[in-house]
Amino acid sequence: MEDAPFKSLQGQLLIDGNNLAGSFFSRTVVLLCQHSKEGAFGLVLNRPMDKTVGEMIVEDLPERIQDQDLSIGGPVQAQAMSFLHANDYLPNANIIPNLNLEHSIDELLEIGNSFSPTSQVRIFAGYSGWGAGQLEDEMKRNSWLTHSASVDHVFAIPPEQLWRAVMLEMGGVNRLMADAPDDLSWN
Repeated sequence: MEDAPFKSLQGQLLIDGNNLAGSFFSRTVVLLCQHSKEGAFGLVLNRPMDKTVGEMIVEDLPERIQDQDLSIGGPVQAQAMSFLHANDYLPNANIIPNLNLEHSIDELLEIGNSFSPTSQVRIFAGYSGWGAGQLEDEMKRNSWLTHSASVDHVFAIPPEQLWRAVMLEMGGVNRLMADAPDDLSWN
């Protein structure tokens, strides 16, 4: 049997459909920022930290950046910083239209000092990573549901409401899962 051609899931949300209970990824929504045959890189969108960017990053950043809540992007390299930047016009966006993934403090400073009224930034410590074929294997085992990502998923929906909101958007049986308790044995 021939392998199916590789299909990148970049720009998709990976959603725990209650198959990852008890793991770090239980009820997470991960934005898949990069996905190739070599592996995948994503950021968990619904794991806020109880710390602001200013409390955790020593760089002298603009106040509007320092005051932001820091999010946990995943269990890999907690010291690694990534950020998502959206704007109404980002012609070279690298995830989905108008949404860019960056890792550079210089880039963050530039965005923080810009005066674009439509610019939005969200900063993450750590990331979610998969080696070659690892995510594909998890997909075959139905570990994840997928859904098209939007800028609103990243910035408009409060992180603590995101998993339920996406499950409701997906409809069908997922609507029932959205209101199920964390542990189905409680029912």
